Amino acid sequence: MTSRILVIPTRRAHSNHAEVARSIGVDIIAGRYAEGTRLPGDAEMIAMFGVSRPVLRESVKTLVAKGLLTTKARVGTVVRERGAWNMFDADVLAWHLDAGIDKRFLNDLAEIRLAVEPRAAMLAATRRSEEDLAELRRSMERMRREASDSVSFADADLALHVAVARASGNLFMRSIGHVIEAALRASFLLSAPVEPEDRDAVLLWHQRIVDAIAARDADAAAEAMVFVIHNGMHRHEGAAIETAPAEALPSADTGEQA
Repeated sequence: MTSRILVIPTRRAHSNHAEVARSIGVDIIAGRYAEGTRLPGDAEMIAMFGVSRPVLRESVKTLVAKGLLTTKARVGTVVRERGAWNMFDADVLAWHLDAGIDKRFLNDLAEIRLAVEPRAAMLAATRRSEEDLAELRRSMERMRREASDSVSFADADLALHVAVARASGNLFMRSIGHVIEAALRASFLLSAPVEPEDRDAVLLWHQRIVDAIAARDADAAAEAMVFVIHNGMHRHEGAAIETAPAEALPSADTGEQA
């Protein structure tokens, strides 16, 4: 499944080589350079981007380090298979949002969330502080105030999940939340609970996460988190497969930081 669903324009790079790397990276992720394809030669790429050879080579080195390209003697620069891409690299994730995320991306995101977030909720239930609880409750109140299909609702939803990761006390879980933050926001925007019964269910189960963490009930916290993630997956399945106009969507570098 590769149909484009949602485009989130991200912040542009500041240096020449970073901007060239971003442009090539987006083209690779969007499929304009397929896996196993050899990139055009240096002369053509230099003319295409209007940069010097050292800038182009630095851009290629960046993409090699991120797993998107490989360079081979007498072959040239070749696009690597998708399985080699570093999906925990912040730039690679951002370039997916630029290229347009699809259901395959959303399913992969949900699967890693299922591997991490229920455990984070369990740990949060045993380690949370009063400050953590206050942040969870603030996020919950923000969700209740905002319209379900608004960016503010998605940001409040994101803030709650980030607060759970923080409350877990596990630095790796907090770091994962930070890395995938922009992708989570895109996911939450796409799965907005626009129907009243969907909104009620979303609010109910998010509240159950908060209540279970407050009660130090680790099993209930994990169960509620699993339901929330699966519920979002079901709403993704019902989403229209179409590209949203970029100007109608927020930049991926806005909102709360993990």
